[in-house]
Amino acid sequence: MTALLSTRDLVVGYEGRTVLDGLELDLPADAFTVIVGPNACGKSTLLRTMARLLTPRRGAVLLDGAAIRDLPTRDVARRLGVLPQSPLVPEGITVADLVGRGRQPYQRWWRQWSTEDGRAVDEAMRLADVTGLADRPVDTLSGGQRQRVWIAMTLAQDTDALLLDEPTTFLDLAHQVEVLDLLHRLRAERGRTVVAVLHDLNQAARYADHLVAMRDGAVVAAGPPREILTADLVRDVFGLDCVVVPCPVTGAPLVVPALTQTSAAPAGTPAPAGASVGDA
Repeated sequence: MTALLSTRDLVVGYEGRTVLDGLELDLPADAFTVIVGPNACGKSTLLRTMARLLTPRRGAVLLDGAAIRDLPTRDVARRLGVLPQSPLVPEGITVADLVGRGRQPYQRWWRQWSTEDGRAVDEAMRLADVTGLADRPVDTLSGGQRQRVWIAMTLAQDTDALLLDEPTTFLDLAHQVEVLDLLHRLRAERGRTVVAVLHDLNQAARYADHLVAMRDGAVVAAGPPREILTADLVRDVFGLDCVVVPCPVTGAPLVVPALTQTSAAPAGTPAPAGASVGDA
């Protein structure tokens, strides 16, 4: 496995609290990696540190083997597109103008807006399905529309890698699938490296080439979902009893929570064929 992003002895924390302690991780190039885990386990902290939005107390993030903190900011911006959680919208800015900000890493005082920039913005808005919103102020849009606009801005940056923190936030199910399909196509057809934090474990299993499961600031397991996603792992990471069966559409692991006394099925309801706790 060729690692695009790696962490070495990474220690990160806030206000005296350590969130990541000595974390070691390699994220493969040309793959769709999804990071999962319970709330407050360190997923977003890890992503923000890899994006150079947080400074580690110790250790390093490596981009193609080089310490990312030592690379020029413009060079990093041309290689990593980053979508954080709940980004702030500049007041009054239109969709086209916001998406256009994704082209800033390519501009200099002697090279302002170009035909290439215009093509990149048009393509990004088409891919994110926001072309029809181009002249609308972003602060008048719904939450789901805004999220797709931010994704378009990240795509306009035209980087080899995309880092996205919960990119399906605020989206209804149909648009969640559209966004994840888009990210999958970018990986499969254009060779982009995609790293995303997701809450939905079944969506993660369906789309990820490489799954990273975290708990309490540490990596519990990492690898292809079909190899690592088991009922034991779900219980260990999320504290949830479940069965894991093949998805009838894709064959990817499908997590089905076990019944509890308060949610028990009516008597006589059959269990999934062949499924038991611990199946993978």
